[in-house]
Order: sequence, then structure tokens, then C-alpha cells
Amino acid sequence: MTATLLGSADAAAASVPSSGRARRRGRHRKWVLLFLAPWAAGMVLFFVYPLLATVYFSFTNYDGLNTADFVGLRNYVFMFTSDPLVKAAAYNTLWLVIVLTIGRLAFAMGVAQILTKVRNGSGFLRALCYLPSLAPPVAATLTFVFLFNPGTGPVNTILGWLGVNGPLWFNDPNLSKPSLTLLTLWGSGELMIIILAAMLDVPGDLYEAADLDGAGPMMKFRKITLPSIAPVLLFGVVNSIIFALQYFTQAVVAGSVASGSADAVGNSKLIGYPDNSTLTFPVWMYNEGFRSYHMGYASAMAVLLFIVSFAFTAILIRQLRAGKAEAS
Repeated sequence: MTATLLGSADAAAASVPSSGRARRRGRHRKWVLLFLAPWAAGMVLFFVYPLLATVYFSFTNYDGLNTADFVGLRNYVFMFTSDPLVKAAAYNTLWLVIVLTIGRLAFAMGVAQILTKVRNGSGFLRALCYLPSLAPPVAATLTFVFLFNPGTGPVNTILGWLGVNGPLWFNDPNLSKPSLTLLTLWGSGELMIIILAAMLDVPGDLYEAADLDGAGPMMKFRKITLPSIAPVLLFGVVNSIIFALQYFTQAVVAGSVASGSADAVGNSKLIGYPDNSTLTFPVWMYNEGFRSYHMGYASAMAVLLFIVSFAFTAILIRQLRAGKAEAS
């Protein structure tokens, strides 16, 4: 009886015309495209079109108001040969990329490793470490500039009690970027939580087996923890590099406030204070595009920044895949 029913079902399915199956597949595709339409529209309107427009304007002389005049590669030639501040901006951004990437990753891993060992009050400590990342960038920067004020700030006041002559912090060209780094590390709770989740997901059996083999804490960290959280670390590296390449708000606010002109944040005369030490590539791009109205040149800078970000990401992902292939 069962065989008869199965045979009848197969015969019925075989009797369905292929055109009917094609129509069903067509309707299925239409529904899929319908649900994808909002994402596709957003992708085109907010990424593809702005990207193509930026590439086009990078080859023009455009002020944002008048008609764009095509000038070829003149903007790129000027950027690489004649712009007096683009080298300083690129150097500061590269410095931040290296230091912030290493610092954020090391700091987040260190705090996460400590939190994995806490048993009592772990939830409170995790929330406490995460809260700084919720602070608005402008408010956080204003707070840090106040704390590290060389004359009246609490940090230098405490150092004075200890007999230490406090430095100038944000007012010193040699310490302004390290001061911004401290601000960024303080607000890296988001990355810390992600790494902490990855560490807590490492199977405990691996650590127990390592204990039986007599492995120490550093050996377990190198041989078990690091390989297990490698994908999350890659995400942290890529995220930190992109974050540093786009470093803007904190640098502008810190430079303007440290100069004593908080009521003129973003003033082109104050950008990069002190001595262009906080002048990052995005800050200079903003100044050229929205204060000097050199939108064509700013577009060329934006294209270069996009290419560098894409290249960093592609290289890191390729290295990770190569490492996985060798391991397998």
C-alpha cells in the first residue's frame, strides 16, 4: 500500500509540467527580490552613488556651489606634491593607526583576561568597564582635556602632591597624540566586551588538558586562548584600523579646547593644535572641503582614504585565510 502511494506521488510530481515549476521558481525569485529591495535601495543611495560621485568630483575643481570643472589628476598631483600639510596629517593618522590598533587590542585583551578570572561581582565590573564606550565623543574629549589640564586639572594636581611636575598633555605637541590614545583606550569597552565573549566561549576542556600537561598561564594563553579567539582578534584589528583612519571628532575637539577657544571648535586656525600634532587626515579633509570649499580636492582625499582602508582590510583578511590554510 505504501509503495503504491509513493508511486502515485512520484507519478503526480512527474506529471507536473516543467513550465509550472519554472513559474513557481519565478514567483519565489520575485518575493526574494521584493524583500531585498529596501536593502538594495539603501545600498545604492547611501553607498554606491556617494562613492561614484566622490570619485567623479575628485577629478574636478568643485566648490560645492558652482558647476564642477574637470581637471583630470590635478587634485591628486597637488595632494602628493604640493599640499603643505597633507604629509603631517598622513603622519599623524599613520601614528594613530599603529598605536591605537596595538593599544586597543592589548588593552581590551588584558581587561577581558582579568574579567574572565573574576567570580564575585563580575557583572558589575563588566558593566563598569563597558560604560565609558557609551559616552559621547565630544563629552568624553571635553572631560579628558579638563582632567589633563596642565594648570588646574586633577591629574597634574595629584602629580604635584607627589612631587612630580606634570606635563602639558594636550598642549604639548609631543604628548597630544599619546593623550588622545589614553582617551581612546578609556573608551574601548565595546571591543573589550567582544573579546571577553570570545574568551568565555573557549572550551574549558582545553584548559583542563593543558593543566594535566603542566602548562603555565602564558603557555595556555599562547597555545589555546589566542588561536581560539583569532577571528575576533582579526575583527578587532580591522575595526581599530578603520577607526584610526577616520579619527576626527576627538582630535578637533581636543585641539580647539586645549588652545583655550572652546567657543570656536573647528575653527580652521585652531585645527591641529598644538603645532599640527592633532591634525589627522580626516580633519584636514574636512577643512579643505567644508571650510576652504575645495570639494574636488577633498573628494580626492576621501578616495585615497577609502583605498587605504580597503587595502588594509583586504590584506588582513588574506593573511588570516592563508594562516588557516597552513594550519589545516
